[in-house]
Amino acid sequence: MTSPRIQAALDNAASCAARAPHSAAPEASPPERRIRVAIGDPQADITRFLALLDRHGLLTESGWLAPDAQLVSVGDHFDWGKAHEREAVARSALRLVAWLAAHPADQVVILAGNHDLGRVGELADFTDATFAGAQAEADGIYAGDDTDEARERAFLERFPQTPTVELIARDFSAFREEQRTWVTHLLRERRLRAAYAAGPDLLVLHGGVTREDLGVAGVPEAQHADARVVADALNRALDAAVDAWKGGRFIVPGLHQSGSADYGEGRGIFYHRPSLRPDEAERTRVTPRRRFDPRRLPAGLTQVVGHTRDKRSRELLCLPGEVRDGVLRHLATDGERVDYAHGTPKGTRPGEAVLIFTDGGMRESPLDAYELFDLDTRTAARPR
Repeated sequence: MTSPRIQAALDNAASCAARAPHSAAPEASPPERRIRVAIGDPQADITRFLALLDRHGLLTESGWLAPDAQLVSVGDHFDWGKAHEREAVARSALRLVAWLAAHPADQVVILAGNHDLGRVGELADFTDATFAGAQAEADGIYAGDDTDEARERAFLERFPQTPTVELIARDFSAFREEQRTWVTHLLRERRLRAAYAAGPDLLVLHGGVTREDLGVAGVPEAQHADARVVADALNRALDAAVDAWKGGRFIVPGLHQSGSADYGEGRGIFYHRPSLRPDEAERTRVTPRRRFDPRRLPAGLTQVVGHTRDKRSRELLCLPGEVRDGVLRHLATDGERVDYAHGTPKGTRPGEAVLIFTDGGMRESPLDAYELFDLDTRTAARPR
């Protein structure tokens, strides 16, 4: 999996992470970006992430992204793996974020996911020491569907900033204070973004937005298909929340609410997954939420998202079929019909809304099966 280019990039990443948080500004006279790609949730070791870029011919000999390439990271840069891997995972994730941020802001777009914002949300009140103590206790309680409810209630009384023991034992398992420092810096520097307009009708973000969310963000219905208007509105909402944030738990009113014992699990656009399950119908009608009805997606807009793998998509959409890691997938709807399939759509009909799913399980998928999304051809990127 290694090459001189990957090793150079790893060295660069380690050097970047060893410094105080920093971020490169946009280039004054950027070169033409001849290839523009979006990459799904990088919840995998940095070496694997870089190997994917190298396989596509996107790394230079000096260990940076090729000057003629633009990369959009769709969010969720932290948390994966087993309990014994936590220290290595924490180090790897921080190095990846630092490497991405060292590139010019117009070349590498870093989008926020729920795991990224969790550092300043559910985890905002933890130190390394208090988190280690809470995690040791959570590890002894959490047992999936068999978790002891009485022991969990007692845990949440002591740690009311968390909604479940699962969040500490599994979901946000590789937290370190220095990650929060970096996320805070990238938010305040306007480097960690809510959304990116890759074309007039092509929006990239972590979880996807519906018509209701765009209403909260102040986007007029007549402009719901304008990716630039939508991205500007979502980023303005994020930036306004950052400006108003004086420390503690970070929220974006109406669009993002971190979880707690009282509130329950976190909700909002960074947690979004499409669902057609009857038992969740009521939960999809109000914002902020964790699930949304895909028939409420804004017509005419194509959204490139991460956050949801094929298996989970099929469960929530109540669809049978072969589950595959690595491949891009899409959902298309006219407001009534909902179609879901592997691959990218061959075309869209007037008035359709489309989701392109990029989270292919980077950690589990074979490297040669993991697809990046070409933002210009709107198909799987071809290695060059």
